[in-house]
Amino acid sequence: MGLCEKGLEGYISYECKQMNLKYDWIPTQRDCVVKAIKDLDRKSEVLFLDEIPVFMSNLSNAAKDSNIEITQSAATVQTIVEILYKIASMSQTIAISQTVMEDFLKTANVIISDESKNTWEELNNGIITRNKSTKFLQAIEIISDRLSDDSFMIKETSIQLNRTTIENSFIGSSTLPNSTTQIVIPKVESTPITIIVFTKLDNVLPTRITSNNDKTSENHINGDVVVVRVNKTINNIAFAFDTTNTSLKNPQCVFWNFDLDHWDSTGCKVKRSGNERVICECDHTTSFSILMSAIDNPALDYITYIGVAISMASLILCLIIEIIVWKSVTGNDTSYIRHVSIVNIAVSLLIADIWFIIGAATANPGQPTPVNPCSAAVFFIHFFYLALFFWMLLSALLLLNRTAMALSKMSRKKLMTIAFTVGYCTPLLIAVITVASTAETGRYIWTRDTCWLNWFESKALLAFVIPALTIVVFNLLVYIVVVCKILRRGLNAQPDESNALIVIARCVAILTPFFGITWGFGTGTMLTPDFAVHVIFATLNSLQGLFVLVFGTLLDRKV
Repeated sequence: MGLCEKGLEGYISYECKQMNLKYDWIPTQRDCVVKAIKDLDRKSEVLFLDEIPVFMSNLSNAAKDSNIEITQSAATVQTIVEILYKIASMSQTIAISQTVMEDFLKTANVIISDESKNTWEELNNGIITRNKSTKFLQAIEIISDRLSDDSFMIKETSIQLNRTTIENSFIGSSTLPNSTTQIVIPKVESTPITIIVFTKLDNVLPTRITSNNDKTSENHINGDVVVVRVNKTINNIAFAFDTTNTSLKNPQCVFWNFDLDHWDSTGCKVKRSGNERVICECDHTTSFSILMSAIDNPALDYITYIGVAISMASLILCLIIEIIVWKSVTGNDTSYIRHVSIVNIAVSLLIADIWFIIGAATANPGQPTPVNPCSAAVFFIHFFYLALFFWMLLSALLLLNRTAMALSKMSRKKLMTIAFTVGYCTPLLIAVITVASTAETGRYIWTRDTCWLNWFESKALLAFVIPALTIVVFNLLVYIVVVCKILRRGLNAQPDESNALIVIARCVAILTPFFGITWGFGTGTMLTPDFAVHVIFATLNSLQGLFVLVFGTLLDRKV
């Protein structure tokens, strides 16, 4: 055991260990406290109430002067927490002035900075010292209850305190950098209220959500931590948190339970969650935040990229087969139009998958979406996926015309003109209108995480959902009408045409709901953080090309 370096007080424990074929003394534990802080710690043992203002001034000055040494020393941070807890406990019999609270928060601001993150991890992972973060938060809450009735605001780099008197209701928001947390209390009797917003308390508090878990969980504190202290009973309080890492999902509205020493969601619920903001409602006041977990999973990436690659390979094989058998399977108009539809469905889906991969590679989880490349990718994804649905619509219309409506036959040229107009011009018009109506306001695409049509700000996603859903419903109705007609009257057609109609019916019955379900889950991934929804969409999306190959080409008897 040896003494600490100059300017520090305490001891360093050493252990003799073999290093590089020789033995050496290796430090195993450092109990070194900045000397100025250690002197104040001794002073706090014999402190009188009237000495608190001067003492807190000296403590905040010492923390400011030695902030680098403090943030790198677990023993010093631990000592400061003990001092702050002593001061908070002593203050329970007096009113705390704005000046004392300013010095208290200046000291707290030093020990919760980003530079102290590793130090707090060391404290929270220790068996003996893991309660220091809880003690620190407890000190904050205790002293906040003893503030004078004056209205004032204190603002440090990562802490903002607002002390005010509310009448009936309250709406407040943080003005700290990179923080727009809002607090809403809809109804309460006239009373003083203290609200403290911390932007760096995620460096301090562990993320354990069970009392037996000493290690951090897969959850993360993903927003500000807000302390609300009020003398009256509050039955409803709402918070709007901006998320600090948008790659994290599955939000939980939680408070710190001092009795259990972990985060607890009792009495709190997620009212609404979006890509960048979570709204919580609670029926009590204490220290609140949001816990979120990472949905990014290597397995999900593998399913997406490998699956889409399989889909693309299936589509290429489908097109090759169609080229080989084209002359043999397009003898009549019905077969001709059916194979034209399958080829264009395969082409549309293949190009859409290519742009889907480009869009996925463009967006980085937790980062702003690159506007220009992502906008280009979204436009083509939107256009070609819509084209896929409109060519499925043409298949259903052809089936309806040939079996139930008995309309006069048109020439192939007219049929192809109508088909390509509906199949490509209509989705192109929808895609162009969507861009024109939203791009200027910057609300065409999602701003973070993903490369797809915006939902929360502009509802641009409806330009895909409404046409696709309408076509799915219409095609299923067509299939029901055709089946009823065939069951009553039979299918009066030539063998080759009958085969084409059967294949069309099978495609409409299977591919239409399959595409609809796939993109139903695709839309769900934009609106919910549920991991299962993401896995289902990734799996179904990877099977689209395979289904076109099997049900559109391989199961055709003539092929």
